[in-house]
Amino acid sequence: MASPYLLEFPRIGDADIGYISVMEQGQPFLPFEVKRVFWTYGTPESIVRGRHAHHHTEQILIAVAGWILVTTELPTGEIQTFRLEEPQVGLYIPPRAWHTMQYSPGAVQLVLASLPYDEQDYIRDYNTFRAKG
Repeated sequence: MASPYLLEFPRIGDADIGYISVMEQGQPFLPFEVKRVFWTYGTPESIVRGRHAHHHTEQILIAVAGWILVTTELPTGEIQTFRLEEPQVGLYIPPRAWHTMQYSPGAVQLVLASLPYDEQDYIRDYNTFRAKG
């Protein structure tokens, strides 16, 4: 079973003109073909989002603005915490990894997913997640 890990997208430019980061299909560092893209924003600091795992979907989370504190847990019980705060850095979330996110004010999270939305792919109950471990 894969563990969550950070990956860095190319950062092109400099401080005088700004930067652009690019993700194109077929790049060797992308662990999957992107089938869905979505973003979250306007989340109050007191709210914890996520609180689920996926049976099959892989994701990359990117903080394009602000910071995001992501906690992951694998069925083995391994827990990791990541602070995403650079827009050229993404966090790979493998299938069957429980994850939660907390956001700074004004944070914007971009998510790249390996599969289209399917409610049947979600494990939303933590006890069910732990039982499948």
